Amino acid sequence: MRALVTGFEPFGGETVNPAQQAVERLAPRLGNVEITTRILPVAFARAPLLLEAAIVETMPDIVLCVGMAGGRAGLSLERVAINIADARIPDNDGQQPAGRPVVAEGPAAYLATLPIGPAAAALRAAGLPAAVSENAGTFVCNQVFYRLLHFVARRSMPLRCGFVHVPGSPVRGMHHAGAPAMALADIVYGIAAVLHAAAGAPR
Repeated sequence: MRALVTGFEPFGGETVNPAQQAVERLAPRLGNVEITTRILPVAFARAPLLLEAAIVETMPDIVLCVGMAGGRAGLSLERVAINIADARIPDNDGQQPAGRPVVAEGPAAYLATLPIGPAAAALRAAGLPAAVSENAGTFVCNQVFYRLLHFVARRSMPLRCGFVHVPGSPVRGMHHAGAPAMALADIVYGIAAVLHAAAGAPR
């Protein structure tokens, strides 16, 4: 079984992104899951295209995108991607869409095809704070998540696709007093737990 796991580069003036750091620390294989990783730009236009190209190149069974949500204290499994791009800050290309659709005339929302319940249970069994989230925001994380699900739906690709938001790292927390943080090793462990759950779920 093959998995494609993506993280994001730093954005918004940050010097690190724990999503990138954790993804880069994943082992190339977890049990029967062969892992390929990519780091995406925090860019509304470019990130989805690079993800789609990586799917075509690697032909995965599982696609797991990882992003940072600095205000969250635990790992958040996103259930829903919505067809809205609305940016509080510019992306790394200077683009700042305001209330426009991710895909013109696309569905209002897509649901993750990764097994959310088993993945959340696996995280909690691993002793990690975890929750199921109904809101991936309206920034580049949601843009990538929606475009991912739209891409596979239009091609009837039976992939297990999901998105997990991770907290900031302790290094980031040093510069953001009171901001929630999680050790990088725990984030890596959590991503691995989600992949194991996704690989073990029946088709």
